Amino acid sequence: MIERRRLRWALVGAAFAVLLGPSDSRAQGRDTFEQARNGMVDEEIVAAGVKNQRVIQAIRDVPRHEFIPLAQREYAYYDMALPIGHSQTISPPFIVALMTEALDPQPGDKVLEIGTGSGYQAAILSGLVRDVYTIEIVPELGRRAARTLTRLRYNNVHAKVGDGYQGWPEHAPFDKIIVTCSPESVPRPLIDQLKEGGRMVVPVGERYQQTLYLLKKVDGKMVAESLEPTLFVPMTGRAEANRQELPDPAHPAIENGDFEQTHGDPPLPIGWHYQRQLKLISDGTAPVGKNFVTFANAQPGRGCHALQGLALDGREVSQIEISLHVAGRDIRPGQNPRQLPVVLVTFFDEGRTMLSRAAVGPWRGTFPWQSETRRINVPPRAREALVRIGMFGGLGEISYDDIQLKAIGK
Repeated sequence: MIERRRLRWALVGAAFAVLLGPSDSRAQGRDTFEQARNGMVDEEIVAAGVKNQRVIQAIRDVPRHEFIPLAQREYAYYDMALPIGHSQTISPPFIVALMTEALDPQPGDKVLEIGTGSGYQAAILSGLVRDVYTIEIVPELGRRAARTLTRLRYNNVHAKVGDGYQGWPEHAPFDKIIVTCSPESVPRPLIDQLKEGGRMVVPVGERYQQTLYLLKKVDGKMVAESLEPTLFVPMTGRAEANRQELPDPAHPAIENGDFEQTHGDPPLPIGWHYQRQLKLISDGTAPVGKNFVTFANAQPGRGCHALQGLALDGREVSQIEISLHVAGRDIRPGQNPRQLPVVLVTFFDEGRTMLSRAAVGPWRGTFPWQSETRRINVPPRAREALVRIGMFGGLGEISYDDIQLKAIGK
């Protein structure tokens, strides 16, 4: 298993060696990135349940660090979204793998991607299908991604700048369509451009509360299967102009903090995204309501968390108050003393650059249900926040219930 803290600094050195060093340094940099990439695949992709061997191999083969700005490159092989500029992000590798697996890419497929972003998803698809047509609405990102894809010789990827809401009718119909940004509802042009029998994978919903759907076209109609709650940047352009439900950044709140609303079989709490090693418990011992969630981790450093995003305007909100119930069993640090369970709040500006973060916790040892409350200052430049819960690489078991966020005005 890769020790993440040591690897972080190795990746920083590798990034500069690849750019500046002689040929042996370049080879060393490639080896370091490859080691990190394989470790990420083993720990965050395969261990999380992705089974399609072609998809797994594609994640191993594509150099994610090449699609990430140099300032973020040290985090290339962490399973996390990263900013790529212009208020956009590159998706976590697990989500890329999950969506690609759901798409069921075949060697003869012609695939349409909406939201090129960095070009990473298109590169993953490149080795799995015949042709990829990808559209990006932000001109600077679209041109940069096209240059990266050309430089890395993904020659069957065809990129253009435009509004993905309209699709790419000149090359329709498509065997598969993948949407890497979230509309409030599926654009009609994309439905029309999907072949009969084709598949579409798309996150649909409100700005911070979305569900990832697999849609299949059967007799001209779309049959939907919900995959899991998720959190993507919004589809802009016409899709955003048509959006009916808008967040209220002056009154942020936690969605389903008591975990009573569920979906699926087995049931999982709605509103919480990227759920890793989460169990919904309904055994009559919840301090509030019927349900609570537990995270249990026996592998130091392994992903074990859930999160949700919310709009939060630091010009309107000076503080937030986080309250919750928490219980622990045999909690101890993971790979380093900082890997312990917390409730972590991260603030971002309007360009999705991280401003600061604060935590409730950490917790250690074994203890029964107890109440915790903390007030946290909100940076004036904050426009969004992420609330994360889980073990954060620590060992043992942590349980959460009735998580609430109260906004305190200026």
